[in-house]
Amino acid sequence: MSATSTIPAGDDAATRTPAGRPGRTALTALLVVYLALLVWVVVWKVEMPWLGHPERRTLKLVPFVATARAGASTASEVAANVALLVPLGVYLGLLQPWRRLPWVAGVAAGTSLALEAVQYALAVGSSDVTDVVANTAGGLAGAAVVLAARRHGPRALRVVARVCATATLAAVASCAAFAVSPLQYGAPDVGPGTSPPRESAPRAGTHGP
Repeated sequence: MSATSTIPAGDDAATRTPAGRPGRTALTALLVVYLALLVWVVVWKVEMPWLGHPERRTLKLVPFVATARAGASTASEVAANVALLVPLGVYLGLLQPWRRLPWVAGVAAGTSLALEAVQYALAVGSSDVTDVVANTAGGLAGAAVVLAARRHGPRALRVVARVCATATLAAVASCAAFAVSPLQYGAPDVGPGTSPPRESAPRAGTHGP
C-alpha cells in the first residue's frame, strides 16, 4: 500500500478534541451541514425547492464539448464544479484517514451522480457528465490536501480542519443571506405554477411586444 494511493492514518490529530482541533463529532456535523448546503446549491441554486417541467430536462453525456442541446463547458464552470467537492474530500480525509484515494474518488463520483440524477428527475437543471468528472477531481483534490497536511504533522492538519470548517460555515451564512436578500433570483418559467415553455415564448430577460 503506497503513500501516494492511501490517506495514511498516522496521528489522527484533526479528529481529536483538544482545544483548537475540531473533534470527530464536530467534523461529522459539519459534513452533514456541507452536504445539505451542496444539495441546496446544486439542485435548487439557493432558491426555495421547486419542480421544473419535463420538457426542460437536459442530459449531456459527452463531457466538456458542445452537443445538440447543450453548449461546451466553460473553464469557470469546470473550476466551480471542482471547487464544490473539495470540502467533501477534506472531510472524508479527516474522518476516514485509512481510506485509499480511489475510495474517496468513488464517494465523490457517487455524490455527484446522485445530484445529477436528482436534477434530471426533478427537471431543475442540466445533467452533465462534465460535472461528475469535475466534482470527482475536486473530491480527490480535497483528500490530497489532507494527505499533504498529514506529512507535515498535526499542526498542518489542524489548519486544514479549521479552514474547511470556517469555509463551510461562511458558505452557509453567505447562501442564507443571499436567499433572503433582494438579489435573490428565481429560475425563469420553471418554478411552481408556471406553464411549460412554448415555441413563441420570448427568452428570459427579453421583453415581449
